[in-house]
Formats: sequence, C-alpha cells, structure tokens
Amino acid sequence: MGGISEAGLQRALVDGRPALRLTGDVRLEHNGGFIQASLNLAKEGEVFDASGYAGIRLAVRGNDEIYGFHLRTGDVRRPWQSYRSRFMAPSHWTTIDLQFAGFAAHRLDAPFEPSRLRRIGLAAIGRAFYADLAVSNIQLYR
Repeated sequence: MGGISEAGLQRALVDGRPALRLTGDVRLEHNGGFIQASLNLAKEGEVFDASGYAGIRLAVRGNDEIYGFHLRTGDVRRPWQSYRSRFMAPSHWTTIDLQFAGFAAHRLDAPFEPSRLRRIGLAAIGRAFYADLAVSNIQLYR
C-alpha cells in the first residue's frame, strides 16, 4: 500500500508459552502506518457464523503498547475497511475479552454482523513505534 513499515511473524516460545509473535517497525512515511497479521476464517466467497458468541478472547503479551484487532465481514469491500477494537498488551501474559458490541466500523457504513465474519487480524497501526505482540490463544467466547 506504499508504506515502508517492516514486520515479521514467527512461532516463538515467549515466557514459557508457545505463541505467534508479530514484531516490526511501524513507520508513517509514504502513506504507511501499520503492520498486520491476519487469518481468513472462511473460503473465498463464504462466511463464518459467530452469531452465537459475545466476542473474541485473546491471551497476549506485548510491550505495553496499544494494538488493534480487526474484523472483516462479507460487507467489507475495500482493503482499508474493517471493524476495529483496540487493546493494550502489557509486558506480562494477560487475557483480554473484546466484545463484538465494542467493535467500531472503520470507513464503512454497514453495521457489524457476527454471522458474516470472513477474516480476523492483529494490527500495530496509526503511529510510529516498535511493535512486539505475542498471542498464545484466540478464541470465541459466549
């Protein structure tokens, strides 16, 4: 998308827990400003129905920075659109619940529909900083 941010995603043992670790420099030059790791929840053209759940539960450890959790549904058409929630990742392992009701539409008008999920993403976004986010668990909760 034109930016020059640099990122890495690796499997790692972080404070005794197996995790995926997103690291890198978020830079703002050339219309940049984010790094992201994402996962498709459904095949192209299909959706994942999470309507029976209240939200997403994460087990995270970071560097005391604010990160984003982004959701994409069948209503999201452009790369810059998503439903977003933010969380702080402390320097120790912690569990965070992100309620679906707390996700805000970013650059789209369609209301969030958990029955139409397509993709989830972890993002370091919006300001220049060094990102270091480890995630040992992502799950839906009721």
